[in-house]
Parts: sequence; C-alpha cells; structure tokens
Amino acid sequence: MTPREIVNALDRYIIGQDEAKRAVAIALRNRYRRSCLPPELREEITPKNIIMLGPTGVGKTEIARRLAKLVEAPFVKVEASKYTEVGYVGRDVESMIRDLVEESIRLTKQKRMDLVKDAAAAATEQRLVELLLPQQKKQKPPVNPLQFLLGNGSSEPEEPKPTEEEQQARKSLKEQTLDRLRAGQLENEIVEIEVEESVNAMMFGGAGMELNMSDMLGDILPKRRKAKKMPVSHARSILMQQESEKRIDPDDVNREALWNAEQNGIIFLDEIDKIAGSSNHMGADVSREGVQRDILPIVEGTTVATKYGPVKTDFILFIGAGAFHVAKVTDLIPELQGRFPIRVTLKDLTEDDFYAILTQPDNAVTKQYAALLRPDNVNLTFTEDALREIAKFAFRANEQNENIGARRLHTVMENLLNDISFNANGQHPMIDVVVDGAYVDAHLSAEWSEDNISKYIL
Repeated sequence: MTPREIVNALDRYIIGQDEAKRAVAIALRNRYRRSCLPPELREEITPKNIIMLGPTGVGKTEIARRLAKLVEAPFVKVEASKYTEVGYVGRDVESMIRDLVEESIRLTKQKRMDLVKDAAAAATEQRLVELLLPQQKKQKPPVNPLQFLLGNGSSEPEEPKPTEEEQQARKSLKEQTLDRLRAGQLENEIVEIEVEESVNAMMFGGAGMELNMSDMLGDILPKRRKAKKMPVSHARSILMQQESEKRIDPDDVNREALWNAEQNGIIFLDEIDKIAGSSNHMGADVSREGVQRDILPIVEGTTVATKYGPVKTDFILFIGAGAFHVAKVTDLIPELQGRFPIRVTLKDLTEDDFYAILTQPDNAVTKQYAALLRPDNVNLTFTEDALREIAKFAFRANEQNENIGARRLHTVMENLLNDISFNANGQHPMIDVVVDGAYVDAHLSAEWSEDNISKYIL
C-alpha cells in the first residue's frame, strides 16, 4: 500500500490527526522499500520510531492498532508505567518482546490453520461420525492365570472379522449419520472426546525475571489428556483445532513467527510520559530513569531470549505515546529521545470532530448502538440536529471537565439512550425510534449544570 492509500484506510476509522497518520504511513511504507534493497544495505536501515503527543481519547492507540491490522503485522500495546527497573519486583521490559512473539505465533498459526481448514473439517466430520456410531466391543476370552504363567495363555485367539453384511450395514449407518450431522440434526448429541488437561502455571519472579514453570517443563513432561463428554456443537471446535494442529509443522510456524516479529512487529508504548521524570525527583520516582535505561537497549536493538528462540529487536517499530501534560519529551534521557526521532502532536477534538466521529467512521458509535438494539426489535435512527446536539454536549463536557477525548461520546450516548435500552425487550414488533434534537435536549440539557457535570466523567 502506498502512504496515501494507508492514510485513506485509516480515515475510515479515525477522524482528523493527519500529521500522525502521515508519519505512520511513511514508516509502514519504508518497511516495503527496505525489503526491496540488497541484503547488505537492508541490514543498515532501521525503523524511525515515533512518539505521539496528545491527550487521551484522540486516536493514538487506534492509529497504531489499525495500522497493524492493515498489514496483519504482530502488534502489542504495553504500558510503560507497568515496568520496573531491574532489581525491583514487577515486569521486566523484555516481557514486551515475549508478548510480541506470542502474538506473532498466534497470527502465523492461524494463517496456517486457514490453509488446512478444508482437510481438517473433513477429518473432523469423520471423527464425529465415529464417535456417534455405537462402538463395537471386543469379546476377549477368559485366560487361566496358571496357563498364562506357564506361557500357554500369552497368545490370544484372533478376533473374528466382521462379515460382509455387517460391514455393509455399518457403512450404511455411517453414511446416514454423516448426512444427519451435515443437516445439523445431531448438534445436541453427547459425545466423549479426549482433551488436554490444563495445568496451573506457577510464576516465580525476582530481580526482573519471570519464570513460568509450565513453559520450562512443557517439553519435558508429557501432556496429560482426559476424556470429557460434551455436545457435538462444542466438540466440533475442539476436534477442528486438533485436526488442524496435526496438519501444520510447529517448527515451521515458530520459524516464520520469529521472522515476522523481528521484521514486521509493532510495539505501542503507551504512557511513556509516566516514566519521564526530572532528575530532582526523589522516592518512587527514582526508578523512572532506570526503566528508561532498561527500555533503551530494547529500542536500540538487542537480542532477547524467548521460549521459541532468540529475537532481534533491531527492526521492530516502536511507537511511543503520552499526554505529556506534566512531563515533556525532553525529560526523557537523551539516549532514549534519540531513538524516537519522529514526533507528532495530536490535536484536541473540536465540536466538528465529534460530529464527524458520530457520522463518518465505519464503526461509528451511532451505528453500534443501532445494531445493539436491533435484536430487541428497535430500529434506532438519529436526525441531523440530534447528532449536532450530541456533539455539542460531548465537546462542552470535555471543556468544563477532564478532557477524555472521544471516550466522552460513550458516556453521553449511555445517558441519552438509557430509557430506550432499559425498556427494549424484544417482545414487541419492530418499532422505529427516531432520536431528534428535541429528545437530546430533553434528556441532557435539563440536567446539565456545573454542579452535576461530574456524572459525565468516566
């Protein structure tokens, strides 16, 4: 995708913030440009990491998440404030790389399973049919213990083979069961299948390390399985998973996933401003600089050991984000600042932006509420003046109180549609409910005052 196409795709979900969209679009396109270069030059070009500055709810996380979805790249969102300096109790910064690898494994495994889903579905049908058919019990003749000790009872007589009539009858029954299964007539029948028994993972932490005992011993101890009874509808998904896993090579999945994480991974470092503190801070703030110094080698480029193998972080794209109300970007240590050369500022949402958010995106909040109420036989629509009034109230609430960006719309919409959502029960014919400007004013402006404006704060 060209940078312009990437921006156009982001415009379907995010309103405004053109500067940030252009920056991430160029960063994504540079990955394609880098892949076209000779290997010796390709290794010299590293991603230009980005820092997004702006208040909460203006689209920072959504831009990064939608960007990763466009190219199906491994993506994780982490909060920088949750990490601690090595030597303190808490998560170490290398865990973000392990999380990225886990996400890459999941994506790669899903892609491989999609390729074999037809064969897996056919095998799943056959297994279900065998489970639904009456089992043929083998009759073993009794063995004299004395004869067994003397060696005369060690050999058992062979079971008589089923006759041709019995084979034909079972084949006919199998075909009838398969037809009924495909017609959905056996979804509630109970079958017994073997599933892997879940083992409680024990975590040990200390000095910035996290040890998962189930991961350490998973390849040594055999997996325990147990028989479990369940309906066909539930057993199908489990058997489908088992049959799909039989048809993919885990080594190839791990190899491709590690490469994908190294070359295409995106890590979104949220609340990076929370670890930026001035040097004269004392107490708990002294560990902030330590967290920055621990993050520095990850962003600069290092090799992190994971249970799937070593991962180089040189070509992972890091996108930092923060409000930076108290701290400034310059409060970060200089080395870390240098690893985020691109800085973009996201703007506060205006009243027109709120109106655009209500009408333009594919996942607009008005469309979401209309879809939620449709199963209860309510056809919800909004008039033009109603949308303008909702945008006005959302913008005014952010002005007079804490600015929480587009998240304010969810609070306003919940208060506006409270009565409709409560009374809708689906026990009536489909009815049309039109929300106009007068309805919005009656349900919001009557209670609107500086004294009770706190009810609109999430």
